[in-house]
Amino acid sequence: MSEPTLNNISDYNTLEGEKKRVVWAVIIAGIILGVIYVTAMKIYNNSEDDIVTNDIITKVPSSKCIPVR
Repeated sequence: MSEPTLNNISDYNTLEGEKKRVVWAVIIAGIILGVIYVTAMKIYNNSEDDIVTNDIITKVPSSKCIPVR
């Protein structure tokens, strides 16, 4: 069995049949999962327990790194 060439691929320019349904199913599944994810993040994101800090960290000096043991 060899690799198909452009001469014998019947649906090279347009997808038809089962392949077209699979492509649309993947696109729709991605959109649905994205909507579920965004909705869940809006529902479960609790910004009331955020820790507010006023310190501005500009640069961490490399000489003050803690050595790994």
